[in-house]
Amino acid sequence: MEINELLNAYYDRPISSGVEFGTSGHRGSALKGTFNEPHILAIAQAIAEFRAKQKTTGPLYLGFDTHALSQPAYKSAIEVLSANGVALIINKNNEYTPTPVISRLILSHNQKGHQQPADGIVITPSHNGPQAGGIKYNPPNGGPADTTITKWIEERANQLLKDNNKGVKRSQENNAKQINFIDLFINDLEKVVELEVIKKAGLKIGADPLGGSGVHYWEPIAKKYGLNLTVVNKIIDPTFSFMPLDSDQTIRMDCSSPDAMAGLIALKDNYDIAFGNDPDFDRHGIVTPDGLMNPNHYLAVAIWYLLQNRPRWPTNLKIGKTVVSSSMIDKVVAGLGRELYEVPVGFKWFVPGLYEGWLAFGGEESAGASLLTKEGKVWTTDKDGFSLALLSAEILAKTGQTPSQIYNKVLVPKYGQPYYRRVDGPISDQQKAVLKSLTPDSITGSVAGQPIVKVITTAPGNNAPLGGLKVILADSSWFALRPSGTEPKMKLYIESWSGEDFWQKIYAEAPKLIF
Repeated sequence: MEINELLNAYYDRPISSGVEFGTSGHRGSALKGTFNEPHILAIAQAIAEFRAKQKTTGPLYLGFDTHALSQPAYKSAIEVLSANGVALIINKNNEYTPTPVISRLILSHNQKGHQQPADGIVITPSHNGPQAGGIKYNPPNGGPADTTITKWIEERANQLLKDNNKGVKRSQENNAKQINFIDLFINDLEKVVELEVIKKAGLKIGADPLGGSGVHYWEPIAKKYGLNLTVVNKIIDPTFSFMPLDSDQTIRMDCSSPDAMAGLIALKDNYDIAFGNDPDFDRHGIVTPDGLMNPNHYLAVAIWYLLQNRPRWPTNLKIGKTVVSSSMIDKVVAGLGRELYEVPVGFKWFVPGLYEGWLAFGGEESAGASLLTKEGKVWTTDKDGFSLALLSAEILAKTGQTPSQIYNKVLVPKYGQPYYRRVDGPISDQQKAVLKSLTPDSITGSVAGQPIVKVITTAPGNNAPLGGLKVILADSSWFALRPSGTEPKMKLYIESWSGEDFWQKIYAEAPKLIF
């Protein structure tokens, strides 16, 4: 990919569509006319107006990642926010800023009793390829904005675009205050992970930032807490050409993909445990000597471990998961006598529980999660790849077993061995309409010889619509269908508790029941 062509397109190419917030902000590419300067100007103006409407008069923490489009979008946002009188705070020396750092900074400011609440913006398309751009807003609760907020911002931004952004204020003056985000975040990390335990165990740890925004965080973390941690790749290259190709032969910094993580997997025998993160560090990929862990397996182990090793957590705290995460999590939570809180896809659904402290943990099947501090207080209300990565080392240090060993030697013998896989495919507008119109009575009978015992179109935890449906079978196997919130795809999730062959049978029959 030619970076200069991409950057020129950001400023010069006419937009082909308006602003559209998916599960995590507005995403697109300047080459396609879906992430260009007019989009960012309109979004930044809309955010400035929204925070004024909400009387959010404190600082706005602004960060960006290592994608090529992130830096020009960052500059555009500063121009608009400054012109609107927003009290901007940015990372010292325009250093890259991971998503969980913005969340933590917002919460830290607001917890100190400031009368003027803070909020934030992260400019990132997450794990998507080098041609992609993205921007998301985090309100004063520190987490991803909910649909009410994103709808308001989206509609206002599109109004501005229709009027050729005549209502957008811009200023070339940058009055943003610079502070050291890195030190502030790192100094708090011991509140959420037992770093002293990791240090005493002397574990040999490998960390691969995958060219992302946390690249300059790991070495200061290792130095401050005395960890034997090596950053295996310090390259920052907006083409991400050092990345192994993903399964579809594209560059994608997906730390849950064995193909994208092939570089770190090749080094697995050099470390007791290793981990990678996506470009904005809100996801984690855990590599043990057994290889890359399935994200669902690690979530189940993390929950199993935390519920037995956080003595200050009240026993009435709930455990959050998305409806398309493995039901191994359900079994682990029930086995430890705790309550499950099941929500649709999208981390925003966990924000109230983490913020208010009644949700101990919130995890997504796509390798993103956050948890409360050791004291049972809010840590981040956005996904935190740092704490979940370091937690894997804590688990090994404390138990003497890697998370993969715990999954295979403790959880599987007790609960069984599920086979889980997601398949993505194209989706038509007609299929989207069908999925949205489904009710629990839409599907009856059996699948692959197993009776259907339950069909849900809303999440059990908060009754929010799934945008599709989940079908649960008598043997605990299940499948779910939903449109992607960030790409023009249909996602089919299947988990079989009766082996891979049964998974194939569900895969052959499930879509025919719906379309």
